[in-house]
Amino acid sequence: MKIGIWANTSKKAFWDMLPNLMVWLREKEQSVYLTTRIHSLLKGDEGYNFNVIQSAEMFRELNLLLAMGGDGTILSAARAVEDRGTPILGVHLGGLGFLAEGGQENLNHRLESIISGDYTIFPRMVLEVSINGGITYQALNDLVVDRGESFRLLKCSLSLNGNLITNYSADGLILATPTGSTAYNLSAGGPIVAPWLSLVTVTPICPHSFSSRPIVLPADQELTITFPNAEEDFRLTVDGQAEAKLAKDTVLTIRRTDYDIQMVTFEDRDYFQTLRTKLGWGDE
Repeated sequence: MKIGIWANTSKKAFWDMLPNLMVWLREKEQSVYLTTRIHSLLKGDEGYNFNVIQSAEMFRELNLLLAMGGDGTILSAARAVEDRGTPILGVHLGGLGFLAEGGQENLNHRLESIISGDYTIFPRMVLEVSINGGITYQALNDLVVDRGESFRLLKCSLSLNGNLITNYSADGLILATPTGSTAYNLSAGGPIVAPWLSLVTVTPICPHSFSSRPIVLPADQELTITFPNAEEDFRLTVDGQAEAKLAKDTVLTIRRTDYDIQMVTFEDRDYFQTLRTKLGWGDE
């Protein structure tokens, strides 16, 4: 197999694991591909045998991409892979970590399963937002429109297929995929959505009305956000990692992409068990 490694290079745990991981993969006769950033920071690489991912198109050559870090690392890996279909295995190196399927303690075991074909692919839906029909961004987790540096409330209108749903006056608005329902959406009071569903959750942030509540909408239809009563410019944030400043005449169009992110999972993994563990459900 051709196995790529994508990582949060600021984590000491990654650098502690990398030498043994590369030796182990070589012993298993697997081809290792490192990102240019990892390669540039790698010290004493004379004893390793690896390739370097020189362009985004090289992701198509990989059978697996290890995303080693936290959920943010997995999101950045997904953004790099985009529609190229490379399966991603999230490797948890600390923090809360809802998306990871492996950790420091069981990574070799997980890789053994993958090499032997004992794993499944879990497609995760992706949202795309276009700004005034031009610049586009893709989100595995969420799209957040907020007031940015302004102290004024964000005023906007949400429509589905051209039909007005409601107007909002709030600090912002979160549009989350099922994958992202356990992120900012959950913190803002939105519902948890099982990740195999095709839905978009819209959750206002600190709404200026008791009647403003989260709403769950179909992902196969077009959502539009306009700002007819906005008083100042505002901001769009994608997966907490990409950002764009928006003017008052902006029209945001949101739809599901025609591709999914291919996440690796295993039979012994249970989504609700993960929720119980991470959120402490049922603890006395």
